[in-house]
Amino acid sequence: MTVLVAEDFATMRQILCNCLRTIGFQNILEAENGLRAWEIIEREPLGLVVTDWHMPKMGGLELLQRIRENPPTASLPVLMVTIENLKDNIIAAVQAGVNHYLAKPFTTDDLREKIELIFDRIKVDRPGDPGVGGKGLVPRRRRPAP
Repeated sequence: MTVLVAEDFATMRQILCNCLRTIGFQNILEAENGLRAWEIIEREPLGLVVTDWHMPKMGGLELLQRIRENPPTASLPVLMVTIENLKDNIIAAVQAGVNHYLAKPFTTDDLREKIELIFDRIKVDRPGDPGVGGKGLVPRRRRPAP
């Protein structure tokens, strides 16, 4: 399964990609703005889009709306990962059809949990399931008991 990370801040884009690899995703595409993300979405078969809220050229909310309005991409899972944790923004994202919302800062386990919730809700293949060729989501690390 291929994941697209749309994030304008290069360091955060790299953090997201590293977290996704730790979780078990190996095929990751990157976009530095919403317009570039849309170009990739139109031509690449994707299994998940992870997008920031604020980006140049096209923000995450506009990208989400475009994804949902376009029949070939309307069911594409979208996770919004952003510092924008305002109630009105969360409501706007939900109304636009976001599958889940994750506030920054976050941990790899937080990201894994949101992705698992998305997959469980829409019942799509996870890495490692038949047909996607991965090794499966890497389980969370257990913390030693005190």
